[in-house]
Amino acid sequence: MRKITIGIRQSFDGVVQAPSGSEEDRGGGFDLGGWGWAFSDAIANEFMDEYLYRGAPYDLLLGRKTYEIFVGYWPFAPKDNPIAIRFNAATKYVLSRGDDKFDWKTTHKLSGIDAVKKLKATDGPDLLIQGSSTLSSQLFSVGLIDGMHIVTYPVVIGKGKRLFAEGTLPGTMKLVSSVVSESGAVLSIYEPTGQKPTLSSRDPEKISDAEIKRRERVKREG
Repeated sequence: MRKITIGIRQSFDGVVQAPSGSEEDRGGGFDLGGWGWAFSDAIANEFMDEYLYRGAPYDLLLGRKTYEIFVGYWPFAPKDNPIAIRFNAATKYVLSRGDDKFDWKTTHKLSGIDAVKKLKATDGPDLLIQGSSTLSSQLFSVGLIDGMHIVTYPVVIGKGKRLFAEGTLPGTMKLVSSVVSESGAVLSIYEPTGQKPTLSSRDPEKISDAEIKRRERVKREG
């Protein structure tokens, strides 16, 4: 069985849209692309290089929009770029329910989450999701994610796509490792535990009238 790992770069407020360039992803009118480069340093680069091209071989698992971003860049990147070498050589699996044609060499279409489950159950290299926030959220909610390499930059963007959007099912994480780069980026590896958050109440024995009124107001106002 293969493992599925997410590689993601996010802002302090969880935005993952277009960290690398102004034209990377303008979906929804996003106009702040390229916000990640100001925090690039040797430690952050080493963290990403380790899983992007220095580690074990992998296949890519992508959403359609991320595939379109990648296919417009990586096949045309310098031939000696180590990430381009990995991405171009990897088998690409793209989740799409449309009639899209995928021309990048060694690219295959997956029609839905069940197809991802079947792929995960096969023998072969582990699967890396780079970007593809919508796909990542969907797979997390059904327990198909095994690990996350997350770079969190010390910047608030205020708008844009987030790794876990509204509607993602709740779940807890186990921190495997974490280090802070010179620029203040937090480089973390997590593993989902498969468990839901623990919910508990710490109500005192006697609740004040003021608290009772507050709760009633919350129920009314939503």
